[in-house]
Amino acid sequence: MLLLIKYTLLYTMVLMLVALGGMFSEHSGIINIALEGIMVIGGLMGLIAVKIAAASFPPVMVVVISVLAAAAAGMAYACLLAFASVNLKADQTIGGTALNVLATAVAMVIAKQVNGSQSAKLDYSNGPFLFKIGKLDVSVFLIVGLAALVVSYVVLYKTRFGLRLCACGEHPQAADSVGINVYKMRWAGVMISGILGGIGGFAYIVPSVQSWNFEVGVAGMGFLALAVMIFGQWKPHRIFLAAIFFAVFKSLANIADSTFLAALHWPKEIYNMMPFIASMVILAFTSKSSRAPKAEGIPYDKGQR
Repeated sequence: MLLLIKYTLLYTMVLMLVALGGMFSEHSGIINIALEGIMVIGGLMGLIAVKIAAASFPPVMVVVISVLAAAAAGMAYACLLAFASVNLKADQTIGGTALNVLATAVAMVIAKQVNGSQSAKLDYSNGPFLFKIGKLDVSVFLIVGLAALVVSYVVLYKTRFGLRLCACGEHPQAADSVGINVYKMRWAGVMISGILGGIGGFAYIVPSVQSWNFEVGVAGMGFLALAVMIFGQWKPHRIFLAAIFFAVFKSLANIADSTFLAALHWPKEIYNMMPFIASMVILAFTSKSSRAPKAEGIPYDKGQR
């Protein structure tokens, strides 16, 4: 049971962080399909920061530096989507898909350069990121994730910035008519999604293992986070609950060999497929009642009214 709780908490924080990032982007009016790629780049730069900082800084500073590096890398990569979608008015779905494909290729090249070999696997120590609550092993991303959830709720619903962001995703022409700069708000939404997505990618890679092969990217977690965001109706508290639901399914693959599930003798691949099958079934039944921001995916042209 402790093992199930451990992995459920881990995957909940990852899915929630990335889904919250997608939420900010889509509330601004930009569909962020590139969450998968942002996670890869954030995770890569976070690991490189861990390898560099571990030799010179105490554990607390290693955590801070690496998380900031992951956030900065995610934000920088998300800026490519913002530039293509806001400034160039390119198709957001195509742009996001291209960035997903590019991210894994870039990560492999950089990882091989860091290793000085043809291997894209990076080894690291995750000790600074782990601590115990009683007998339960948890990571610092539990604190980071819960803090991000509270801050996201407050920012989105209790601040002028959040209300303006939502206005740009619902009716950008009306927002522009009262003096809100739609372009800047959309840039801000995508950049926030990059920060949270980068941290989410780092949170997925670091706590559970001490080596990661970037040939696999982040194994579809970015797309699963999109399902969490939609199932959560683009609302922080619902995204948190949706993340818990999907995290339980995702955790089954990690505990299958050491629990009663071992008696079933099912291949591990079946458990790995479960969260994606669950997302397909749930979205098939709930997609009709989902209410996305009205203007998401539609490039904004200031000259049109």
